[in-house]
Amino acid sequence: MGKLFAVVMTIITVVSAGFIVAHVWWMPVDISTIGPKIDQQLEETMLATGVLFLSSQLILAGFAWKFGDDKKRKIKYFPGGGAPLIAFAIILVGMEILVLSFIGSKVWASIYMTPPEQGSLQVDVAAEQFAFNFRYPGPDGKFGTFHPERVRDGNGNFFGLDPENDVDARDDVIVGTLTVPVGRPVALTMHSKDMIHSFYVPELRIQQDIVPGLIIPLHFTATKAGKFEIVCTQLCGLGHYSMRSFLEVLPQDQFDQWLKSQSGD
Repeated sequence: MGKLFAVVMTIITVVSAGFIVAHVWWMPVDISTIGPKIDQQLEETMLATGVLFLSSQLILAGFAWKFGDDKKRKIKYFPGGGAPLIAFAIILVGMEILVLSFIGSKVWASIYMTPPEQGSLQVDVAAEQFAFNFRYPGPDGKFGTFHPERVRDGNGNFFGLDPENDVDARDDVIVGTLTVPVGRPVALTMHSKDMIHSFYVPELRIQQDIVPGLIIPLHFTATKAGKFEIVCTQLCGLGHYSMRSFLEVLPQDQFDQWLKSQSGD
């Protein structure tokens, strides 16, 4: 049984590694300026962890092949007991995690610790069970003031606006699809009405939780036109499966026409 176990383990290990190397079930196309750095970080992480995975599994298969069927061989212990071997494994894995974290922190900081560029398109995002809504400033370039107590789903006031008393709120554009221009930085301000949700667009390489009571900033720049799915990845209730929207990336002139049509001009 020892040799059979070794053969099966070797096959599983090699096939599993082959799927990763061949990029089977890999990430979708990248459409953001930060995507290449994130993809590179993922490749480095998979390489580093893959080397440890392959070496540990093949060593284990080697021991099973050599000693698994020998019932008469006397048990031999590692010099000094198992403690030095365990300590070495902990130190090795710990160093790997620290190095990968240090390298990845630069990419993380470029997303979360760097302010959006000047002239970014400002979009307000409201998440709730089980929908996303997006708000753009109208022709005046200003958002209306948000009044939490005025939020009502029944009349479509997802952002708690008071257009009767707030001039800036009268031309705000509220839609159910996030539409942005190609190549222009976009700055999102995200908040949740009820519980934790998540904004995830695989093609942007962005996934961000939206926490009630907090305004979560996020910025990105899309590089390719197209329509891409936005999903919530936090289990937010019975209708979680249906909480989705779309990111539509348009050329700048088409985006301008779209925004003008939404504002009623």
